[in-house]
Amino acid sequence: MNVTTFRWIIWSMVAVCLAVLVVLGGFGRSAPFGSEAQDATSGATAKIGGPFSMTAHTGETVTEKTYAGKGWLVFMGFTNCPDICPRTLAEMSSWFDALGPEADKLRGFLVSVDPERDTIENLKLYMSSFDPRIVALRPEPSELAGFAKAFKVYYEKVDTGGGDYTMDHTAGVLLFDRDGDFSGTIDMHEDRDVALQKIRRLVE
Repeated sequence: MNVTTFRWIIWSMVAVCLAVLVVLGGFGRSAPFGSEAQDATSGATAKIGGPFSMTAHTGETVTEKTYAGKGWLVFMGFTNCPDICPRTLAEMSSWFDALGPEADKLRGFLVSVDPERDTIENLKLYMSSFDPRIVALRPEPSELAGFAKAFKVYYEKVDTGGGDYTMDHTAGVLLFDRDGDFSGTIDMHEDRDVALQKIRRLVE
């Protein structure tokens, strides 16, 4: 075998491997958090958001119309979350403080991904540690599934043994402007000043 033939064989193998990786990369991967979903057949961009109805930690029923005209900060979480959830809600509370009177044009939402354990009583106690403009919403399981699909978020029950479990879920905050249109996301590692700039755009 001459050198030219050997090189051709090597490069052919590399090309095949790359093609396999590209194909496999398109499967088994959830869409990036906050990205808009692309319709594979039409090329159209699917809207993030939609109608919902859930019970707030205050006991009232909240729908997509309850806080119409305000900017929304939406976070998925649960009261037994050991770190990310309370930290994100504390940061959200600090954003409201930093915005001053402008924060009254916003509402924050914690949408529970664990309605089995997150009773209204538990949510009410939990939310007492955070800004009162953040509303915890408890969906029924069927409502949660529909919400996750419409808002392009992820959650999964994870068995931890001994009859116990935790919840894996999208971490980050979805932003919606006063017209209810998706405006972007705040990553859990986002710089505070950048986060505040994004939030201010919701009420401008």
